[in-house]
Amino acid sequence: MNAQELRDKSPDELRDQLVQLKKEAFNLRFQAATSQLENTARMRQVRRDVARINTVLNEKAAAAASTAEA
Repeated sequence: MNAQELRDKSPDELRDQLVQLKKEAFNLRFQAATSQLENTARMRQVRRDVARINTVLNEKAAAAASTAEA
């Protein structure tokens, strides 16, 4: 997933996707703790996707705030 795809989504869709990714990150951490994790690279990918979604949500919030002030 790239940032441009995320910018095309609504904030509600982004929040839903964020919740799903955080659940997946929790499950991956649990698997890692019990030595059942097969794809270790997925943890990094999920963590970066979470950060990417948070960045886009903050951009949208800042844009909304700046248009509300003007």
